[in-house]
Amino acid sequence: MEHSYLSQEESANSPFVGCSIYNINSNVLDERRLIMDTKKIGAFIAMNRKKKGYTQEQLAEKLGVTNKTISRWENGHYMPDLSLLEPLSKELDITLNELLAGEEIVKEETMEYSEQNLIQTIDYTDEKIKNEHKKISLFIIGIGIFTSLCAFTVFPSESSWSSIYSMIGLFLFIVGIFRELKFTSLLKKGLISTILFVLLLGIFFIFDYASVTQFKQPPIYRLTTIFNDDGNKMIEYQNPFYNVFRINADTPNEYYLIDDKKQYTIDTVPTSPFNVDKSSFEQLKKYKSKYIGDNSNTSHLLNALPLSEYGYVFEIDSEIYGLTINHNYTDWYNNENLYIDKALVYNSVFLFKLIDNLEYITFNFSGSNYTITREHCPLNKNIEQKINDNEFVSDRMKLFETN
Repeated sequence: MEHSYLSQEESANSPFVGCSIYNINSNVLDERRLIMDTKKIGAFIAMNRKKKGYTQEQLAEKLGVTNKTISRWENGHYMPDLSLLEPLSKELDITLNELLAGEEIVKEETMEYSEQNLIQTIDYTDEKIKNEHKKISLFIIGIGIFTSLCAFTVFPSESSWSSIYSMIGLFLFIVGIFRELKFTSLLKKGLISTILFVLLLGIFFIFDYASVTQFKQPPIYRLTTIFNDDGNKMIEYQNPFYNVFRINADTPNEYYLIDDKKQYTIDTVPTSPFNVDKSSFEQLKKYKSKYIGDNSNTSHLLNALPLSEYGYVFEIDSEIYGLTINHNYTDWYNNENLYIDKALVYNSVFLFKLIDNLEYITFNFSGSNYTITREHCPLNKNIEQKINDNEFVSDRMKLFETN
C-alpha cells in the first residue's frame, strides 16, 4: 500500500492543522487558543456598519434585533449569537473570518485566521454556555435561600407551610449546588449533594430547637399535632427528636414544656394552671424578703404571681404586718375550673413563704373578699404538684374568711 505525505508547507495550510495525524503541528491549537477580543470585533462591526451607511436602528431591523443589542456588540459588551454571525457578515459585506477576527484579512492569511477564529469561537461559545449555566444555578440557589428565609420569617411557626417551604427552599439550594459541582461522575455529585442536604437539614433542626427553647414557640418541624381541651387547654407537637407541650394555650398563663426524652404524652405531662415560667417557685424565690415593708420587692412578687394579669393595687399594713390586694373584677369572673380559687391558695402559700413577717393577706374583689392568716395557712411544700387537685383546693379555700 502506498502512503502519501504532505510537505511541511502543505501541512501548515491544511484545514486539519492540530489533528493528531500531523505530529509536526500537534501543538498548534494550544498555541493559537487566544481569547476572543470582543472590543476589537465590536469596533470592526461599527466601522463596517458606518461604511454601509446604516444606523444602529437600520442594522437592527435587518437582523431582527433591537438597536440596544447592536450598541452592546459595538461597545464590546456582548458577542452576536452564533445564529446571527452569518447574517451580520452578509449585511456588512465582510467574511465570517473577518467578523470573528475583527479586522480585514488578506487571502493568503485566510486559512490561518479560519483556524484561529474556529478555536476562539468554540472557546467563546463554551464560556458563554458555562456562564449561562452558572447564572441559572445561582438563580436557583437564590430562590432556594429566599424561600427558606420566608419559611422562617413570614409564616407563623404554627403553620405547616413553614416546614413545607423550608424543605422546598433547601431542595432548590441543593439543586443549584449540584449543577455547579465540577465532578464528572453523577454518583459523586449526588453523594456530595446528599451529604450537604443532610448537614443543612440538621442546621435547620438546630435552629428550630433554639427558637422553641429561646422564643417559646411551636417547632416548625413536627410529625403530628395533638389537641386536648380537658381542664388546661393543651397542644402537643411531636418532633422526630423531642416533644413540645403548649400548656394553657392562648391564655395569659400559656407556657411551653420541652420533653427532650419523649417520656410524656398529652395525658401524662405534668401541668399547672399558671405560667410556670413566671410563677413557679424557682422563679419566685428571688423575691424572698424578711419584711413586708419592702414595697418594691412586694410589687415585683405580686407581678409574678397568678391574677396579676387582670390588674390590681395593693396596700401594706405596717402595724400588724398585713397585705391587702384589691382586684378590679368579681371573683366569679374567669373562675372556670376553679382558676380563681387555685390562684388564691397558690398566692397565699407563696406570699407567706417568701415574706417572713407577713401575718395576714386580704384579697378584695368587687363581689367579695377573702382573708387568711399565716396561722391558718399550711405552707405545703408540694403546692405546685397539688394545685390541680380540685378537692385539695376546695379544702384549702375553707381556711379563708369570706365576706
